[in-house]
Amino acid sequence: MSSDTLQSTHVYNEIYEQPEVMRRLLASERTTMVALTDAMRTRGLDHVFIAARGTSDNAARYAQYLLGAYNRLPVALAAPSLFSIYAAPPRFGAALVLGISQSGKSPDIVGVLAEAQRQGALTAALTNAPDSDLAHVADFVIDIHAGEEKSVAATKSYTAELGAIALLSACLNGDAAQMAALTRAPDFMAQTLTLQGDVAAIAERYRYMTSCVTIGRGFNYATAFELALKLKEMTYTMVEPYSSADFVHGPVALIHSGFPVILIAPSGKMLPELKAFMATANAADAELLAISDDADILKAARTALSLPAGIPEWLSPIPAIIPGQLFAMYLANARDLDPDHPRGLKKVTETF
Repeated sequence: MSSDTLQSTHVYNEIYEQPEVMRRLLASERTTMVALTDAMRTRGLDHVFIAARGTSDNAARYAQYLLGAYNRLPVALAAPSLFSIYAAPPRFGAALVLGISQSGKSPDIVGVLAEAQRQGALTAALTNAPDSDLAHVADFVIDIHAGEEKSVAATKSYTAELGAIALLSACLNGDAAQMAALTRAPDFMAQTLTLQGDVAAIAERYRYMTSCVTIGRGFNYATAFELALKLKEMTYTMVEPYSSADFVHGPVALIHSGFPVILIAPSGKMLPELKAFMATANAADAELLAISDDADILKAARTALSLPAGIPEWLSPIPAIIPGQLFAMYLANARDLDPDHPRGLKKVTETF
């Protein structure tokens, strides 16, 4: 596929729409999010229970870290089959039950919120379809404002879900500094897109890669999972995501000379740990591709994808996935694959 043809694909255009989607979300949903957080405080809710699948489940991983670190809220991820197949739902107690779904159509996610309403729990939906089945069983509906997402591989809906979760955290805290930082997210995303002019050439190097691992930690544990999913969907590569801590507990044995390791390592509290991991990987002669804003990380990597400086660590997953999205798209193109229509997949997957 030529460069001009690739730029006409849905996935290319949706990746580049992401800063504007984030601006729409932040401009439109603050009032609803404040109402939701007021309801949470009024009811004395002390934990969050999230139902999601696929890309949205990766957004839920971000919520585990962000709502835990900044709001001191335990966050549990649902096992929807407990509701839909085993008919043994847990007791929600004083929980916000949050459904995250681009389409709002998957019956198992809808079923979790329906059961939560039956138990009298407070429910909310983050969705791109505010008139969906999921929205109809939610007390509060947060429209992520991504617009129609035509590519099968989700890009703009994922970062919009992250933005909605970040907005939830900031509204819960009532922290003006946190909110001000969040309003800069669209600019960080736009800067990231301008830094990625060489991704097509980078992807060509990995054209024959058959397997790799993605490594993140803390807030970017979610990024490792989402990048792995994009590579699986668009390039059909066997990719396993790990935290750096889990990886050294056994999977590190996978590394051999030339084995590709994709490291997501923005500045923040986790950076020293990730630098130590990078030293371990380089000592084993891994082929290291790094997504970072840190000069030492970028210099030590075989392949570097840069992030803009100054991004707060808690917000870094929003721009940090963008180089990975582009890498997956360009790698698919290098392999003569259609990044808009991965084999065996459709846009809406309904599970029970």
